Amino acid sequence: MSTPHSKPAAQPVTPTLLRDWPLPGGGSGKDDRGSVLVIGGARKTPGAALLAGTAALRAGAGRLTLAVAGSTAVQVAVALPEAGVVGLAETDDGAVEGSGVSVLAEELEKAAAVLAGPGLDDMDEAESLLRELLKLNSGPANKPAVILDAYALGCLPGLVDELGPWSGRLILTPNITEAGILLGREVGDLHRDVAEIAGRYGAVVSCQGVIAAPDAGQGGNKDGSPGDAPGTGDVQLWEITTGYGGLGTSGSGDILAGAIAGLRARGTSNAQATCWGTHLHAAAGDRLASRFGSLGYLARELADELPALMMELGT
Repeated sequence: MSTPHSKPAAQPVTPTLLRDWPLPGGGSGKDDRGSVLVIGGARKTPGAALLAGTAALRAGAGRLTLAVAGSTAVQVAVALPEAGVVGLAETDDGAVEGSGVSVLAEELEKAAAVLAGPGLDDMDEAESLLRELLKLNSGPANKPAVILDAYALGCLPGLVDELGPWSGRLILTPNITEAGILLGREVGDLHRDVAEIAGRYGAVVSCQGVIAAPDAGQGGNKDGSPGDAPGTGDVQLWEITTGYGGLGTSGSGDILAGAIAGLRARGTSNAQATCWGTHLHAAAGDRLASRFGSLGYLARELADELPALMMELGT
């Protein structure tokens, strides 16, 4: 069993591993590929929700709903006509009001994956939003996967004792700064610290190309295939073997979180969606670097690479 002071070994995420861990097929229609709900998009940052939603669709999700600040809803709907859009109450400064997500009860019932965080810009309101989501989504009805990114991660340490309703359903996509917030200290050894975050929050975690799953029930079997058995307490680690520095660009994290949400909605396990999504995100960076150079490509261009990369991996 791994501890915060040990350094568990990471399994490389290679094309061979992914081909042996295939994604679900397309089914007979969009309803077979699941629905994604993205909650974010403050008045100043609606583009983050757009990027995440686009990535979810490019990853193969069947349906998409974007819940954003009400003042941006019409523009967002025009910018991404493939999505349904719900306008949320906002503060005078344009932040999404946490209490306003109560209007999403019906959307939560339909969703296979909920992504919260892209484009949120007020920490207090983000914490209020998560508390409201925990209340709305803790009953016996549909229990979607919950992916948290950006400001939704920053407030998570204050909620660590309240995450029971999301047990077995949580995926976190922190950058290094956010990982430090989740730990309450600076990140040192990435393998050890990502594993610690996974154990502390009971979540599958993707950070800087390192993926950790807290146990077999969360992440899958020891051979990398999905598993549904109760967890053993062991931490599993994977590591991405590709990707360029150009991934460190504005909006790139929104693409990663959206891709994971889209894959999860298709019926994968948490770890499978996270391993696949993190690999695809990095491989898309490789593709763009070969065309434009290692720096200077745009985050929104990453999403356009996802379908071809999945096809090449036989999915």
